[in-house]
Amino acid sequence: MTIEQIIVIAILQGITEFLPISSSGHLLILPSLTGWQDQGLATDVMVHVGSLAAIIVYFWRDVLHLISGGLDLLRLKLTDHARMALYILLATIPAVAFALFLKKTGLLDTIRQDTGLKLQWVGWNLIIFGLLLYLADRFGPRIKRMENMTLPPALIIGVAQALALIPGTSRSGITMTAARALGFERPEAARFSFLLGMPAIAGAGLLTFLEAQELGAPITNDQWFAAGFSFLASIAAIAFLMALVKRMSFLPFVIYRLALGAILLAVAYNVFPLSL
Repeated sequence: MTIEQIIVIAILQGITEFLPISSSGHLLILPSLTGWQDQGLATDVMVHVGSLAAIIVYFWRDVLHLISGGLDLLRLKLTDHARMALYILLATIPAVAFALFLKKTGLLDTIRQDTGLKLQWVGWNLIIFGLLLYLADRFGPRIKRMENMTLPPALIIGVAQALALIPGTSRSGITMTAARALGFERPEAARFSFLLGMPAIAGAGLLTFLEAQELGAPITNDQWFAAGFSFLASIAAIAFLMALVKRMSFLPFVIYRLALGAILLAVAYNVFPLSL
């Protein structure tokens, strides 16, 4: 890969991981639209490392509270921080189970290997889950904060997160959709989404790293460079989204999803015939 390709991939991952527009969808269609070779497992691992580091840095107070809560759980003390740590741990289980199912069935591999199918999946999911985000944000009440989180809504958001393994869905988008439908304020929905994403991103990165090791794909200086750019782009994306949702709705992201989804479907169904 060229240095330009690494920079584009890292920045794209950093931005789309946290904005509700689907990082997996963008990274999946990038080689088809640019003619670049697939970036490889090692690069995937490192750009996710950058995204994870950004969450830890930006939400460092919440991270310290979760660590404190985890220690309280080990001491069998059910404090407020322990409850939140437990909710996030349990809400991660559906995504883990669904990831194992997808790996066993090979569905994602099938999608990746067929350009037309890839564009159709990403396109339709951008549109469908974009509309769900609009409906949840438009009609969902804004009455709950993180302090009001209990196990049932945490598990519902966790089940929603599992759907993000399907390209084009968006992990942040679907979890914020679920949180808004359950009545959480926009900033609180985004905050819980990002904290819930930590074990999911870490787990996905670890699995990809182990797979890369099996294939003999070592981490190079270029991949570390990609992690750095991903970290910077991720920090910027988180700060941008957290500032935006305090002032306006998710409508700009919905419009973007609908427009991109329509373009991808037009290409997939040869309305706009392109040689991909």
